[in-house]
Amino acid sequence: MGDQKDSLRKITHTLAVKNEEISNFICTLKQNLDNLEANSNRVQDDLESEFTSLHSVLDEMKENMVTRIKQERASRTYELQSQLSACSKALESSEELLELANQTLVTMAPAFRLSLKAKASDNMSHLMVDFSQEKEMLQGLKFLPVPATPEIQVSECQVCDNTVTVVWTLPEPDSKIDHYILEHRRTNHEGPPRIREDYPWMVVEGIRVLEYTITGLRFDTRYMTFRVKACNKAVAGEFSEPVTLETHAFTFKLDSSSSHQNLKVEDLSVEWDSSGGKIQDIRKDKNRTNSPMHSPARSALMSPKRAPTTRPGRDRFTAESYTVLADTMIDAGQQYWEVRFDKESKAFAVGVALRSLGKFDQLGKTGASWCIHLNNWLQQSLTAKHNNKARTLDCAIPSSIGVYCNYEEGVLSFYNAKTKQLMHTFKTKFQQPVIPAFMVWNGSFSVVTGLQVPSVVQSGQRKNSNTSSSNASLT
Repeated sequence: MGDQKDSLRKITHTLAVKNEEISNFICTLKQNLDNLEANSNRVQDDLESEFTSLHSVLDEMKENMVTRIKQERASRTYELQSQLSACSKALESSEELLELANQTLVTMAPAFRLSLKAKASDNMSHLMVDFSQEKEMLQGLKFLPVPATPEIQVSECQVCDNTVTVVWTLPEPDSKIDHYILEHRRTNHEGPPRIREDYPWMVVEGIRVLEYTITGLRFDTRYMTFRVKACNKAVAGEFSEPVTLETHAFTFKLDSSSSHQNLKVEDLSVEWDSSGGKIQDIRKDKNRTNSPMHSPARSALMSPKRAPTTRPGRDRFTAESYTVLADTMIDAGQQYWEVRFDKESKAFAVGVALRSLGKFDQLGKTGASWCIHLNNWLQQSLTAKHNNKARTLDCAIPSSIGVYCNYEEGVLSFYNAKTKQLMHTFKTKFQQPVIPAFMVWNGSFSVVTGLQVPSVVQSGQRKNSNTSSSNASLT
């Protein structure tokens, strides 16, 4: 009977999902009909505008060419009329002086020097035009074709160092392509985009080549979906088939429920609060009393200093263990995260710990934790600590530290996050899962997660995989 109910429940769920898909498709079709009418009117108006503009250009060209003909005619008319007038006067002078020819040879000299060749030609053929090619070109005018749909080349796409390079091709070369538009969005689902996604599409416009690299990403989802379309001066083509690339990286949050009460934890940031757990908010306590979620008896039993832990069976760190752990364990693979800290902090530590780390234990003081420790009390020092043993590190104190953990190999390395210079490596054998751990006293820090293992770190780890650690005494 139970199996029948489960089968019926699955069928009902499937039908409900299909019904929603059909409803969404109907809405899409109706929207497409509305868009078709609007887009048809738009392109018709654009066509009218283009022909009006073309007519304007032809009218302007015609006016300029007619003006040129008129100017040429006026210039030649002036030359010929001037020459005609001069010849007429010379002829009259010659007729009057024929009788005195023998005595007026000198006077008739200008008439003999007069040129009897016209100064301007009556031929205007050089201003004739032949628009046969232009007519053929105009008759060949067609609608600008819609660009072809690009295809993303998954084998050539690269995901590394928190950057993604997307590469695509066109079915055939198209000189009319002006630019490409790339869209991407984060997702936790492999495969094509779903109807409902938690994250919106992000748009990159004006791409002039067949690839694009997105940098500065934080991989806080398992995948990223990409699609691209080509555009010419008038219209955009269809989007390519979406491609989903894996962008898995180590992400976690800080477990404020078990942190020391003097640590003010907000998401991935921690600030020292010397008054933490000491000041009771009377008004807040009164609000709790009046709330239907808290009875007066229960409010009296609850400590006003802290909220009840969300991790049953684990007390807050206390005494001088100013510690906070992550909410995610590491039990496999290679993971990397970074922490930025105030170098003026009186004390700061970053590393990993076992779940068995006691609430009074300080990082590096027992066999359940490994860390890099900054001490600014009396004398500044930077040390690697484990099992109550310390080794002073001979390196500059960075503003941020990168932590690399290879669980299977038992490797825990610390880097200058900016230069990727190796600061220290622990080599051990993790007998149980470890948790990112942090400590701060009179200072602050913030954690950056969603980071892949940097390529330079992976390369350095491979080079050192067959060499012995210089820090074996701390393992």
